[in-house]
Amino acid sequence: MTRTDLTAAYPTYLGCLADADEYAAVDVAMDLLADGLPAERILLDLVAPAQAEVGERWARNEWSVAQEHAATHISERVVAAVSSSASPRPTRGHVVVACMDGEWHGLPARLVAEVLRLRGWQTTFLGASVPAAHLVGYLQRYDAHAVALACALPMRLPYAHRMIEACRRSDVPVLVGGRGFGPDGRWARRLGVAWAPDAPAAAELVADERTLRRVPAADLAHLADDEYGGLLRQRAELIDSALADLRDRFPRLADYTPAQLDSTVSDLGYIVDFLAAAVYVDDSDLFTEFVDWLALILTSRGVPAATVEATLTHFRQVLRDFPRAGRFLEAGQAVSAAAPDTSRR
Repeated sequence: MTRTDLTAAYPTYLGCLADADEYAAVDVAMDLLADGLPAERILLDLVAPAQAEVGERWARNEWSVAQEHAATHISERVVAAVSSSASPRPTRGHVVVACMDGEWHGLPARLVAEVLRLRGWQTTFLGASVPAAHLVGYLQRYDAHAVALACALPMRLPYAHRMIEACRRSDVPVLVGGRGFGPDGRWARRLGVAWAPDAPAAAELVADERTLRRVPAADLAHLADDEYGGLLRQRAELIDSALADLRDRFPRLADYTPAQLDSTVSDLGYIVDFLAAAVYVDDSDLFTEFVDWLALILTSRGVPAATVEATLTHFRQVLRDFPRAGRFLEAGQAVSAAAPDTSRR
């Protein structure tokens, strides 16, 4: 079985996800396994990129949330089928894999857990959104060689840091992964934790305990200005004031359905949360990348791009006493102003 064979199977597998055909999707993967393709390659070169494409189709408003959920469920069934058919008996130590508290994107972490299992580790996957106290209690009860934590959304980084520190107090080495730590792991380094860009790298890192434990200290001296804490304390007030400002600027909001209004409030909350996370790690890129993504999401759903820029302008006026947040908002305004307004097409 060659890489070409796997590439040829990809469109068929993606079509199974589009058709919500669970049995056909499992058949595609199991046929590849029967033809000699290693299980790890099926998980990483078929399931993972297909699931990434599912997310992109949702972002472009080509697929509904229901379609995305159905495809994700099918991918999870495929992972279970492949892993149960190929999983060897463990010959190495115990590794716990979990998603950060509040992190509901569990499939990428599940893929890491299965790759570790295929490489001989005794692996326990705790699933999505594991509360820190429950994770620490589990680590204290069951001896673990290491714990791998996943985070897909950078806005969860402050919570991730607390979870990392809680695990370390149990004297369990920690490694992290996921898009939430940045494409190059820059925010993992800022938090002082070992980072792996993908499942194979995570497996190599778990096997190297000396490197896993030898990480630089967190670089968070900037938090002494308490801007992050101030943003948290004002979160509800910021959302309420931004909603009132949008109603003044865009009269069409008066015609929004309750569901549309709830979505607007959620989006305002995300803006505040991503801004707070950017302040926490002191990196404007975290915020501007989110603004660029949010503008794409909203305009693909018919919401004018001007609403994003207006909200950032409002927050910048309200947060005059927050210099770092102000700089990040200014950078976000520039990104928002440059974003194409696909809502008019």
